[in-house]
This record gives sequence, C-alpha cells and structure tokens, in this order.
Amino acid sequence: MSDEVAAFRQVSKSYGRVKAVNGLDLVLRPGETVALLGPNGAGKSSSLDLLLGLREPDQGSVTLFGGTPRAAIEAGRVGAMLQSGGLMTDVKVSELVRLACAVHPRGHRPEQVMADAGITEIADRRVDKLSGGQEQRVRFALAVAGANDLIVLDEPTTGMDVSVRQQFWASMRRQAAAGRTVLFATHYLEEADSIADRVLVLHRGRLIADGSSAEIKAKAGARRISFELHAADAEVTEETLRALPGLVALDVSGPASGVRTVRIRTTDADADMAALYRAGVYPRGLEVTSLGLEQAFLTITGEQDAEDRQDAEDHQFEESAR
Repeated sequence: MSDEVAAFRQVSKSYGRVKAVNGLDLVLRPGETVALLGPNGAGKSSSLDLLLGLREPDQGSVTLFGGTPRAAIEAGRVGAMLQSGGLMTDVKVSELVRLACAVHPRGHRPEQVMADAGITEIADRRVDKLSGGQEQRVRFALAVAGANDLIVLDEPTTGMDVSVRQQFWASMRRQAAAGRTVLFATHYLEEADSIADRVLVLHRGRLIADGSSAEIKAKAGARRISFELHAADAEVTEETLRALPGLVALDVSGPASGVRTVRIRTTDADADMAALYRAGVYPRGLEVTSLGLEQAFLTITGEQDAEDRQDAEDHQFEESAR
C-alpha cells in the first residue's frame, strides 16, 4: 500500500528455542512518532533488526515502502541509530559526519546535521575520545545525515543527561514535523508518554497493546480512586463496589467494623463517583489520580504474564489428563 511506511505480516524469528518475535502484525504510517516498549527480552531489538534487513524472518514478511528493507535503505529512505555496532576511530567527528552525508543518496549539509545533533562544539574532537552521551549524539547525526523518510532509534538517549535528552527530542520533533516517521525503542517511559503519538507494547515477541498513550492507560485502567469508608457506611458491600462502571481492579482493606480503605482502578472515574453518591456513599479522604504510562505498562505486562502462566497450567493439566 502507498501509505504504508513499514509492515510486519505474521513475522516470527527464533534463536534456538527462544522465539524472539512471535507472529507480529504491524503497520507504520507516514508522519507517525511511534514508541516501542517492552521488558528486556520482549523482542524490541530483534524486531528492529528485521525491519532494517539485518536479520531475515523465519516466517512472514517485512516490507519498507512496499519493497524490501534493503531496497529502501539503498535508496536513502531509512536512517537508523542502533545500540549495537561501534563508530570509526582515529577520525574527527566532523570527518565522520561529512562522510555520512557524502555517501547518503540524499545527504544534508554536514554543518546543519552537526548543529541539529548538538555536536558542533565537538566537531574537531576524535571519535574515540568522546563520552557515552557524546557518542550517542554522533550516532544520531549519522542517522539523520540525509533526507530519510523513516528514522529508527534503539534506546537513543542512553547515556545522555537531562538537558541533552531534551535537545535530542526537540530535534526529533522537528523531524516528525517535516513528515518523517520516527520509530524508537526506549526504557524511559516518560519519553514515550510525552513524545510518541502511538505506543506499541511488545511482550515475549508478541504485540499486546497498540494505541495512543491515553489509550494504553485506558486499557490498563486510566484512573485510581482511593477513599475511606467509616462505620456509618457499613452497609456498603464489596458487591456494591464491584458493580461500579468501568471497574478494572478493587482492593478493600481494614476491619468491617472500623475504617476501611478502598482502592479502585477504573476506566471511568466520573461515572464511578456519580454511582457512589447515588448509592448514598460519601467517601472521606477521597483521591482521584491518573495512572501513568509506566504504571499502565507494568499492569498490562503483568496481566499478560498471569495469562501466560494460566495458559501453561491449563495446557499441562490437559496433557496430564490424556
């Protein structure tokens, strides 16, 4: 399709007994800024390697701009910043950037690339004399040395301090504003929350969530409500609370004859509060807070772990019953 930047169709990749990517179906569109999240071993780096043609899938297909990854890269449509692989040594930063711009089919001016990456001040420094954060900025400069349509970043801000990270993401916003698709894998979930307009969550090689940051939070239960129930509210039962609309999780602690603490996770805090008041419940010490992306991520992956364990137990039981 002409509006597809990249597409995974039923893609799987194994390394020995480990299935790093498991039936991945995914399409990226022009102009998206997409965060790829997942715990260690979720398949993020393997998926990026497949996308860039560094690995071949065991099953399924990966396409870039309707063709092969290799064809897209040779045409200068893709820029990448990966964790693996080193930089050339015994050369200056400016020499390395000039080389990258010269060999790119649609290369930019080296001075502008260095300015955008925030490395002008270290242009005359040798690459092997750089700090970890400076090396990351040089890798970024190489990734945007030309007019790419897709930029792929694997843990791009590792080793960068806070101010440099802010500069980096300001530069990435400019890339996205120019209509480029940006795909980045990160462990900094606050970056995904503030930067990405689409979030993908991988777990054991499978895509378990796909949507905006707000949609991912809603999937996990977007709000937390906590309050106290006193003796006067003794008639309020857990059944009443479990009937609340949008309820995702409920925890009630404390003695039935004393002060009980109620903690609710919900997708509709407004409807829950209205339902409580209609039932004659007047919560004390009421708090309604948003669920952050990190909390949502932990909830979604935790629930998937529990589901996988249950499936494994069910399978084991079925096998033993035969």
